[in-house]
Amino acid sequence: MLGTIVNTLAIIAGSLLGLLFSRGIAENYKEIILSGVGLSVILIGMKGALVSNDLMVVIFSVVIGALLGEGLKIEEKLQKVGVFLESKVAAKSSDRRSFARGFVTASLVFCVGSMAIVGSLESGLTGNHQTLFAKSVLDGVTSVIFASTMGLGVMFSSIAVFIYQGIITVTAGFMKNFLVPETITQMTSVGGLLIMAIGFNMLKITTIRVGNLLPAIFLPLAYFALRHWFS
Repeated sequence: MLGTIVNTLAIIAGSLLGLLFSRGIAENYKEIILSGVGLSVILIGMKGALVSNDLMVVIFSVVIGALLGEGLKIEEKLQKVGVFLESKVAAKSSDRRSFARGFVTASLVFCVGSMAIVGSLESGLTGNHQTLFAKSVLDGVTSVIFASTMGLGVMFSSIAVFIYQGIITVTAGFMKNFLVPETITQMTSVGGLLIMAIGFNMLKITTIRVGNLLPAIFLPLAYFALRHWFS
């Protein structure tokens, strides 16, 4: 869990720094910075989405994952958590949507990427935390920018990261037999598509409920397990 703990602390530290910087940044500058970050997020997602050549697995994972996520109402629950946290830490805030938006957006960006999954698995299986340490640096820098433009909710995304990566780390032993390079590539590709969707949402081009697509990331694992079982 060391890698996840460091990652969580990096997000908190970066967010605090971003909140400190935000006090001197005019709204028009925040808006253009956020647009630039949105474009960068799309680029990151695009690079990840193109790594897999087995497009049918990626497509079916996204479609089936969307059905599962919509049924579970993951996005709605994330929003409710964000509003709940806001009511506890900043009850007099005049813009609860901003807090929830920062919490949900940052949580998805920090959790969806392949580094979160692969790093957590390495941490749980081998005790190697190097991937999560590298992710901590990236997330720390990103949280500075996010917090300066989206506010306090970004810092509380560290809770989601801790729980999400912690669960993967603890359960890594059960998944190790299915984590062949092919499966990891497909998971990375699905995650890349979701990151692209986050970027489009940040630019206000779309309103995709990315949280409801989260189950799609793990469906390549299920596909490989079923294929292995029947073969």
